[in-house]
Amino acid sequence: MSTPYEIARDRVASGADSMSEARALVESMTLDERLGLLDGGSPFWAGITDIGHLGHHKRPFPAMVLERLGIPGFYFSDGPRGAVIGGATAYPVSMARGASFDLDLEERIGAAIGREMRATGADLGGSVCVNLLRHPAWGRAQETYGEDPHHVGEMGAALTRGLQTRVMANVKHFAMNSIENSRFKVDITCDERTLHEVYLPHFLRIIDEGIASVMTAYNSVNGEWCGENHALITEILRGEWGFEGFVVSDWIFGLRDGVKSVKAGLDVEMPYRMIRHAPVVAAVADGSLGVESVDAAVARTLSTMLRFGVGAMPVEPIEVLACDEHRGLSLESARKSAVLLRNESFDGAPLLPLDPGTLARLCVLGRFADVRNLGDGGSSDVMSPTVVTPFAGLSAALGHVDVRTAPADDLAAAVALAAKSDVAVVIVGYDRLDEGEFIGGPNDNANLGHLIPKHDDPELLAKFAEFVAEHEWEIPEALVKKPGAVMFSVGGDRVSLRLPDADIALLRSVLAVNPRTIAVIISGSAVLTSEWDQEVPAILQQWYSGMEGGHALADLLLGAANPSGRLPFAVPASESDLPLFDIEATSVTYDGLHGQWLLDRREARAAYPFGFGLSYTHFDHVGVAAEVRGEVVEVRATTFNAGVRDGADVVQVYVTPPDPGIDRAMRRLGGFARVEVPAGEAAEATLVISLRSIAWRDVDTHSWYLPAGEYRFEVAHNAGEQRPPGVSITLPEMRWGR
Repeated sequence: MSTPYEIARDRVASGADSMSEARALVESMTLDERLGLLDGGSPFWAGITDIGHLGHHKRPFPAMVLERLGIPGFYFSDGPRGAVIGGATAYPVSMARGASFDLDLEERIGAAIGREMRATGADLGGSVCVNLLRHPAWGRAQETYGEDPHHVGEMGAALTRGLQTRVMANVKHFAMNSIENSRFKVDITCDERTLHEVYLPHFLRIIDEGIASVMTAYNSVNGEWCGENHALITEILRGEWGFEGFVVSDWIFGLRDGVKSVKAGLDVEMPYRMIRHAPVVAAVADGSLGVESVDAAVARTLSTMLRFGVGAMPVEPIEVLACDEHRGLSLESARKSAVLLRNESFDGAPLLPLDPGTLARLCVLGRFADVRNLGDGGSSDVMSPTVVTPFAGLSAALGHVDVRTAPADDLAAAVALAAKSDVAVVIVGYDRLDEGEFIGGPNDNANLGHLIPKHDDPELLAKFAEFVAEHEWEIPEALVKKPGAVMFSVGGDRVSLRLPDADIALLRSVLAVNPRTIAVIISGSAVLTSEWDQEVPAILQQWYSGMEGGHALADLLLGAANPSGRLPFAVPASESDLPLFDIEATSVTYDGLHGQWLLDRREARAAYPFGFGLSYTHFDHVGVAAEVRGEVVEVRATTFNAGVRDGADVVQVYVTPPDPGIDRAMRRLGGFARVEVPAGEAAEATLVISLRSIAWRDVDTHSWYLPAGEYRFEVAHNAGEQRPPGVSITLPEMRWGR
C-alpha cells in the first residue's frame, strides 16, 4: 500500500503541482512533526557520538524523515572533488577542473559523482562550491573554480546539470565566504553594486540552472549571519531570483539565532538538532513565531523532494565506486586541467615534451614525489582506494628508463641523483597541512562554545573531548611528520603565497647540477613564482590532480597529452598587487576589484594573466565577427592550429564597456569555449554573450541597466594579450528587472 508521500510523489510525476502536494502533506502533520522537520535527523549529542564511533565520511547525513507519512527524507553527501563516502573516485579539485574550461567534461564529472553518491545512499550532493576566489591565500580556494563570476557560474552550472541527472544538487556557501580561519566570526561588508555585480552572479547562474538546494555560509554579510540573513535568503534568493528549492545551513555552527533563521527563510538546520529546535518550539508556543513560517519551511523542502522524485531515484551498485570508467574520467580531467606556465628552448627546442627514446635515467624529487596528496583533509576529502603518485606514474610510463626518487628530507641525495639523471622532475607546492578547511581549537573559536547543547553525561562528554582532540583541534605529531597521511582537517588559510623555502632550495640545488629540470606545482590556487621561475626551463601547474594524477603527469611530460589548461585566476608578480587579506579579521569590506580586474585597474603586469596557458602547439585567432541578437551578442572566431600537434584552444571573449568607472572592471570575461583543433586545421567557435551578464546594478531601482555606447568584444588567448582581434559595437541603453 502506498504511503501519503508516495501518492503525492506519483501525482507530481503525472503533472500535479509539487507545492500544492507538499502543503497537503504538511497539513496532515501534527505540530510536533512539523517542528521536527526543521533540523537534521539526530539530536546533536547522538549525532556527534555517531561520528565519534563511525568516523566523518562513513554514511550520508539524513534529514526530513517522517515514517508515519512515508517521507523518506533526504541524505546528504559532500563532494566537490568526488563523493566523500566510501572508496569513491577522487577527481582533480574544482580549481583544477576550472582550469580545463571544459563544460562538457564538468557535466560528465557531475553525473559520475552523482552515480557514486547514489551507490552510497545519498540523494543530495553538496558538490557545487562557487565562492569567488578573492585572494589566493584563501585556504579552501581549491573547492571553487576561480576568480571570475562568469567562468565560475558556467562551471558550477555544468556540474549541477550532471549531478541532477542522478541526485539533487546543493550550491554553497551563500554568500561571500572567502576567508577560512575567521569564517565563524567575520562580517563581510559590501555595497549593493559589489554584491550583485561581483559576488552573486555565479549563484544566480546556478539558480537559473534549476538547482535543488542552497547552503548558507558561516560568515555574516552586512551585519547578519548568513544562516539568518533575510536580505540574502528571502529578498534576493527567493524574491528577486525566484528560487523554488530549499535552503540548509552549513554544518553545526551555521546559525546563531534559531527563531531568526526560520523568519529569514532557512528551511533545515544541518546536520543535527542543535541550535534552533528548542527556541523555535518555545517561540511557536508563545506566539512570537507563527506556525505558518514553520509550515512554509517544511513545504519548500518537501516540494523539492517531490519534484526530484526522492525515494524513487535509481540506486547504483556499489561497484560503481572508483570504477574503470570513472577513473578514466578522472585521468581525462587531470590531463585537461594542467597548465603549462613555461617551456623554454633547450638545445634548440622546447624542453617539453620529453622524448622517451632519449632518456636513460630520470629522477622525481620533492616532498610530494611519491605520497598521496589529494588536497584538503576536511569535509571535501575523498577516500579513494588508490592514488597514482608522480613517481608511480612516470615509472609506469617509462618502463625502459631508470626512474628514481630520493628521500624528501635528504637534499644531498636528491642533488646527487639529479646530477646523474637526463632530466629532473621536481614536485613542489603544498598539501592539506598548508591549505584547506580549518576547524581550529577552543582558543580559535571560543565564541562558539555556548552554541553546543548542554549535556550532563560525563562519559559522553569525555568521548566528545577525545574525538575533538583526535580528529579536529589538535594536529597529531606523527601526521605532521608524515606527508600524505589521511586525516580530518588542519589546513586553513595560507600563511604565504611563496613556495616553502625548502622547495626553492631544492629547485635551485637541482638546477645547479642539471639544467634540464622541470618544476611541477601542486596547489589549490596561485603560487608566486617571480623569485625563481626565470631560472627553470619548464613549469607545469598540476594542482591537486586526483587519484590518476601521476598517470596524467606522465602523459603530459612525455607528449601523450598536450597541455590545454588555462589559469582560472591571475598570478600577480607581487603580493602587493592583491587585496588586503587578514586571516584573523572580524570585519572586512569588499569592493568590486580583485584578481585580474585589480591588476588591470592598477596597470600592473601579471606574472601569468587570467586565462593563460601554453601548449605544445600554437593557435591563431582570425575572422572575428559579432552580431547583436536581441539581448545577446553572438561572437564568432576561427582558431587555427599552426603547429604539428593536435591540441585544444580556449577561446576567450573579453568585453570593454564605453566607461567602466573607477570601481568596476575595465573589461570582463563575457564568454569562453574550449575547441579541439587538429594540427594544421581550423575550427570555428561561436560564443553567445549575454548583455545582462555585463550590466550595471541600479541601486535606486534595484534593477539592471546597460549604458548606451560603444562596446569592444575581443577574442583573446588570455586577459593579458595585447591588442587581440575584436569588434566594436554600438549598443542602445537596455534595462532588466532582475
